[in-house]
Amino acid sequence: KMYRTVKATSGRQIFQPLHTLRSAEKELLPGFHQYEWQPALKNVSSSWNVGIIDGLSGWTSSVDDVPADTISRRFRYDVALVSALKDLEEDIMDGLRERGLDDSACTSGFTVVVKESCDGMGDVSEKHGSGPAVPEKAVRFSFTIMSINIRFDEEEDAVTIFQEQKPNSELSCRPLCLMFVDESDHETLTAILGPVVAERKAMLDSRLILSIGGMQRSFRFFFRGTGYDEKMVREMEGLEASGSTYVCTLCDSTRAEAAENMVLHSITRSHSENLERYEIWRTNPFSESADELRDRVKGVSAKPFMETQPTLDALHCDIGNATE
Repeated sequence: KMYRTVKATSGRQIFQPLHTLRSAEKELLPGFHQYEWQPALKNVSSSWNVGIIDGLSGWTSSVDDVPADTISRRFRYDVALVSALKDLEEDIMDGLRERGLDDSACTSGFTVVVKESCDGMGDVSEKHGSGPAVPEKAVRFSFTIMSINIRFDEEEDAVTIFQEQKPNSELSCRPLCLMFVDESDHETLTAILGPVVAERKAMLDSRLILSIGGMQRSFRFFFRGTGYDEKMVREMEGLEASGSTYVCTLCDSTRAEAAENMVLHSITRSHSENLERYEIWRTNPFSESADELRDRVKGVSAKPFMETQPTLDALHCDIGNATE
């Protein structure tokens, strides 16, 4: 229905988008809807009509062998979230009606839980192209709106007005940033995702004011980095790769200890503690040998740069299932 087919003189079918479709596409892309933040986001421009930006914007060009302007493309995080919420506008209004809530009374108190995912996309090399020399691996950072709740005052429980039915479907997963980089290249990954993390951090302390159903409503966001596989979690937390003696991203057990003790495992360290350990690794304040230093920091050897929630990670699940 959306497309009108036009037979070209060559006899091939070509699809020509209708004007209605063109404008619909514009509305679905980030950078179309007006909104504001209260208070304004720190270190983020207040312009809302931002389309696709260079993923390295905000960094001076320091990557020597790769043309920096080809390495990454992304949406600004807040602009993409606004687009995702507008996409769910009908669902939000339906949710309010189903709960018997008067939509004119529901203008604030909305909370949105966002699942973040990031994974390597494997080999994306051109077989015989002559494009710019870019790394032949790619990484995609994306997010999914998991649920939207509303709470009228502190005492009452929140009412869920939207819950994503297929949270692992590619239809609910929205790309935020695409980059030509190997997921093991900690430095480049940090450089590209650094601004994304900064924007996300700024949004935690602010409320989004956006028109939904013809009324201005205010939203708070909570982010959960539960869409990373173990390799990426280790990468984000600055830990040695999965072949390390220190098997776990959340506690200090070694392979031998994990194999002996199948039951008593607990989360013993946090993101901020990993940062402290990285500083010890970097400065070596006690002038220890490499092995002693490694034993002290328990496998933290790079700077962690994206806070992940301390939930049970892949390894602890395996130990719990007695497969170690």
